[in-house]
Amino acid sequence: MTIDAARRDKLIATYRNGLLNDTLPFWIKHCVDRQHGGFMLSLDRDGTVIDTDKGVWQQGRFTWLLGELYNNVEPRDEWLELAKHGARFIDQHCFDPADGRMWFHVTREGAPIRKRRYAFSESFAAIAFGELAKATGDEQYADKARKAFQAFIDHNLSSQDTPPKFTDTRRMRGLGFPMITIVTAQELRESIDLPDANKWIDRSIEDICQYHLKEDIRCVMESVGPNGELIDHFDGRTLNPGHAIEGAWFIMLEGKLRGDDDLIRTGCQMLDWMWERGWDKEHGGILYFVDVKGLPVQEYWHDMKFWWPQNEAIIATLLAWQLTGHAKYADWHRQIHDWTYSHFPDPEMGEWFGYLHRDGRVSSTLKGNMWKGPFHMPRMQLVCWQLLSGFTE
Repeated sequence: MTIDAARRDKLIATYRNGLLNDTLPFWIKHCVDRQHGGFMLSLDRDGTVIDTDKGVWQQGRFTWLLGELYNNVEPRDEWLELAKHGARFIDQHCFDPADGRMWFHVTREGAPIRKRRYAFSESFAAIAFGELAKATGDEQYADKARKAFQAFIDHNLSSQDTPPKFTDTRRMRGLGFPMITIVTAQELRESIDLPDANKWIDRSIEDICQYHLKEDIRCVMESVGPNGELIDHFDGRTLNPGHAIEGAWFIMLEGKLRGDDDLIRTGCQMLDWMWERGWDKEHGGILYFVDVKGLPVQEYWHDMKFWWPQNEAIIATLLAWQLTGHAKYADWHRQIHDWTYSHFPDPEMGEWFGYLHRDGRVSSTLKGNMWKGPFHMPRMQLVCWQLLSGFTE
């Protein structure tokens, strides 16, 4: 099976029109806080704001998306002004002056509520500032992007001020930091020509290959011991297939950009292993958690279908097909695209539901919260539109 011209044209229209005529208008209409700045992203099915608190991840993510669209789709004044609107709120309210780190959760007015031990708020702020630097030519944004990226790196590698979540009894390393480093450095390399971007990408890919990829069991481990060893407890055995598949396409994309077949093979290998473990052979879609040994998983939402693993699998399978021409990837893309688009979109009120039961029934009518916002899904729509539009057989 391949993606023929007729299907490609249909997919392009689905991704492009979904992004520009559904996803983006839904969020712009309902989430922009004209009174206090930033974005209120906890939305019910019809876009009603049901919690005015603001997740800092989503402030950075939506600001990035608006800047990305301005720079790479069309220079619409509305998108640029809203990106600046988001950046002002981030600047004024999302950094702790005591230590320079970013908050995770603030009130509508910007008063701090919570800070996490990890520093992913900084990574999303970095790419947001980077797009604004590219859009405006303002070096202040570029400086903010560099500083936020460095804070993200420093905190994850050598944090001295944040008490660890775990003791040293069972030390672990996670997939999250290296994979987010890859995509953040990729974004900043493109937007502000970040110095040492390739160094951080190379280091992160090496860490993933050395510690997390297990050829003998055909698996990408989410968490391992300090030397890559399997930790035979719930935390160590739990896999997140969608997360690993997301990392797979970051590495494939790097291989595409560099013309490096080895990186493409590595990304495809990661996709192959985690598709086999994550695809729900009974109901379709990507499961949220599975156990590396096939044992029961501790998290009770393990078999739900969240929106974002499906988004990442749609990108990864399409990119793998484009890069290799292997028919299985076209088949997998058809499976995940068709399953996702037959269950997640809300044709009555727009945008997508975020949380389904295993069989595809809607579990919650939420359109947005601290975790779901205008990021994974519109990024999928944009990337797939770009991949298909630029591809020639």
